[in-house]
Amino acid sequence: MLSRMDRRHFVSALAGATAAPGLSSLLAPAPAFAPGAIRRLVDAADVAKSRGVDLIRADAPAWAGSAALDTAFASDEEFWEPVQRAFDLDRTWINLNNGGCSPAPTHVMEQLFRDLKYSNELPVIQMWRDLEPRIEIVRRELASEFGCDIEEMAITRNASESLETLIFGLDLKAGDEVVVSNQNYPRMLTAWRQRARRDGIVVKEISFPVPTTTPHLITDKFAAAITPRTKVIEFPHITNLTGQILPVHDIVAMARAKNVQVLVDGAHAFAQFPFKRDELGVDYYGTSLHKWLLAPIGTGFLYVRKDKQKSIWPLFAAGADQDDNIRKFEEIGTHPAANHNAIAVSMTFHRALGAGRKFARLTYLRDRWAKRLLAEGQGRVKILTPLDSPWGGGIGNFSVDGLDPAKLGNWLFGNHRIVNTPITHAEFSGIRITPNVYTTLDEIDRFSELVLRAIKSGIA
Repeated sequence: MLSRMDRRHFVSALAGATAAPGLSSLLAPAPAFAPGAIRRLVDAADVAKSRGVDLIRADAPAWAGSAALDTAFASDEEFWEPVQRAFDLDRTWINLNNGGCSPAPTHVMEQLFRDLKYSNELPVIQMWRDLEPRIEIVRRELASEFGCDIEEMAITRNASESLETLIFGLDLKAGDEVVVSNQNYPRMLTAWRQRARRDGIVVKEISFPVPTTTPHLITDKFAAAITPRTKVIEFPHITNLTGQILPVHDIVAMARAKNVQVLVDGAHAFAQFPFKRDELGVDYYGTSLHKWLLAPIGTGFLYVRKDKQKSIWPLFAAGADQDDNIRKFEEIGTHPAANHNAIAVSMTFHRALGAGRKFARLTYLRDRWAKRLLAEGQGRVKILTPLDSPWGGGIGNFSVDGLDPAKLGNWLFGNHRIVNTPITHAEFSGIRITPNVYTTLDEIDRFSELVLRAIKSGIA
């Protein structure tokens, strides 16, 4: 069991007060929590401690190094049940679309609400003078988690803002080529197509099959599309469509050797599975934080390597004196400081859970429904996500032979209150399923049983 001092540190961490040295001195009094929410998370810490695991310091640099430990906890309901109770949710719905955006834990929202109320009392003082400077603490913690210098980390509102800053900020001229995948996020493809219409650049799309467990095939596809006019490659770290993880390091290394810049869309990667900047080798990386980090909606970050910053124009104008200052990408006008400050609380929650254990839990939940459908689905189920492979994550996508994904998805949603995401792509179709750490086994099993019922009896 945790000692009294251990409990105090754990509760403080979840409240966001120990997210970083000195953070407590910058925060106002601790927010109010949902009754019992933190008490239940301390119970989870007791479970971990009784197994000789320190829940507070789960900072192994790579999830593979602690795979045995993480796997052991993935199916431990005594550990995860208190975590599930840290969220205030409508449990009459089963939300399996956390890939769009996820609910934040109750104590994260309380921090957000408290700061919004405080800033509203006298915004020009309490928001601008008191709350806004705390973004530097958030910057420091995100940089530490990603593995970069604090002067390379910009706080944004989402991955779209981060990536469009890069897409529209690069100097490109008519005839320059950009290589993307046709599984890139649609908004990014739209942004590139607008540049093509406006500036005359050429956008080339490559295709790759899913699921793919031989990542060099994807690298080879990008390599084959490069010509002497190619300037940029942009692709997702993990696709939002099927949860296919791409070989970022290999693509970056290949492209750098050909003097081609690489932009990586990490909207679904950061805080879903552990990695550091140096494991990827990237110069540019953008992500949302309201998905897998469980931060408030409207939070993200943009990483730009220091020696690349001067060459990227910001979306919103900045002075020449900010040319090589990462903060030029944050010049968006008046905005609520409460949103980005609450990232610090979400970060502490993430670290308390342990990045490796969290990823193991997400893949365990994916396998629970995916492998059951494969086993009991009368041979009609296809999983479009790599299983039992390092190239698949917590996102899953399935299709059923003879059942239209849109109709099945609407039946699950409209008749049974299960939130899901039908996917229609030019090369495949299916339903995307994205549980999160608050999802219960009963909810996963309910979903599986309904799909199996639809396979057996139809959805009429």
